[in-house]
Amino acid sequence: MVNLIWALMAIVGILYAMLNGTMDDVNKAIIESANEAVTLSIGLISILVFWLGVMKIAEAAGILKLITKLLRPLIIKIFPDIPKDHPAMGYILSNFTANFFGLGNAATPLGIKAMQEMKNLSNSDTASRSMITFLAINTSSLTLIPTTVIAIRMQYNSVSPTEIVGTTLIASIAGVTSAVLIDRYYYNKESRRK
Repeated sequence: MVNLIWALMAIVGILYAMLNGTMDDVNKAIIESANEAVTLSIGLISILVFWLGVMKIAEAAGILKLITKLLRPLIIKIFPDIPKDHPAMGYILSNFTANFFGLGNAATPLGIKAMQEMKNLSNSDTASRSMITFLAINTSSLTLIPTTVIAIRMQYNSVSPTEIVGTTLIASIAGVTSAVLIDRYYYNKESRRK
């Protein structure tokens, strides 16, 4: 559906430009935007590669295992219907860790694997309680270091690209806390009905 909306918007824009006589401006904007997109992508790739390298070093140094050990008791309380040693727990923790360091692109495959494991665990076509909780936390901006935003700010020559870390942390804490509280509210409300 979204593809249709974007296609419709592009077609309407091109038709309007043709009728208005501004097709040259549209062509110029398309070429400039494509050039800017490539430049931005290359800049983002370099930052993401750097942070993925830092993640690999942290993994080799055992830091990720330490973070996983520290977060495991909390994750077990948030996802009580998933067995402690189930593979879904590992994917959930890896996804949260990648999101924590602002590596959304690296976190996505881990999130998909976590959802697949939770779906296998529930043996149902509807979303399980754990899947809903996982999605709520994932969409609530679980980030400590917003590496992608910092990279974009650096790309556009920001005077202080990292000044957003504090506000990002506050927004992240507020978002995750709200998501978990709302999720627990509806979980408890549903449990009382049964």
